[in-house]
Amino acid sequence: MGKRVIISVSSDIGISLAKRWINEGHQIIGTYRTESPSTKMLSEAGVELVYANLSNPDNVKTACKFLREKCQNWECLVMAPGNQDPIGMFADCEFDGWKESISVNFIEQLRVLHSLLPIKDIHSILEPLVLFFAGGGTNNSTTHYSAYTISKIASIKMMELLDAEIPDIRFSIMGPGWVKTKIHQATLDAKDKAGENYKKTIEKLDGQECNPMERVLDCCDWMMSAPKEVIGGRNFSCVFDQWESIELAEILKKDKNIYKLRRFGNDCLTV
Repeated sequence: MGKRVIISVSSDIGISLAKRWINEGHQIIGTYRTESPSTKMLSEAGVELVYANLSNPDNVKTACKFLREKCQNWECLVMAPGNQDPIGMFADCEFDGWKESISVNFIEQLRVLHSLLPIKDIHSILEPLVLFFAGGGTNNSTTHYSAYTISKIASIKMMELLDAEIPDIRFSIMGPGWVKTKIHQATLDAKDKAGENYKKTIEKLDGQECNPMERVLDCCDWMMSAPKEVIGGRNFSCVFDQWESIELAEILKKDKNIYKLRRFGNDCLTV
């Protein structure tokens, strides 16, 4: 049977996932910031849409009220919006814009989640799924993208914290890798402010190295059906992790530290 799913469809990944899942028989309610031919197509396909501008907390509260009325007993919540701005070195960024980026990429997404927690489904065999999306910066310093990066790092840790606090929901986060989506337009517009990533983005988008959208959607399908002991509180790389592997699932069940934020080299010199 189809599941009751809430998806933020402002992003290309969200739109593509909504298209796939409605074709698979799921009941979709979508949040959007900007009307487009894609949102019109989703509406015509039966997706109920609600306007949610994450830059406006009052509007987010209104959207959450709508969702609480329309999607009682939801079984999956996918938060996929993302905004790379402001791009540039932290010291050169206008601070209020930097702060707003963290609000859009982290705080207001949690407002949506917090509002919807009380109406989750409690009757299905598999716990409801909350899926966020990660970005770069877990293994290095992604300069010029501090607001976006710190928001994604915070989201990774928040999924781990919530998974520990709330046992009857599966919280997980997935890094899709380089995918040809409109999020990269901010880097293309920033040019020199993006540093070396400007040239890298052009090369990635023009080449054959980007992760296919279908692969990202396949990973979402897998996470929809994976048990809490495998995906709960973890950050998965769609590109590099063998998430379809039964062997990996067994490894994850035995070690709760894998795919989570941890210090590196803790034992290099101990007292």
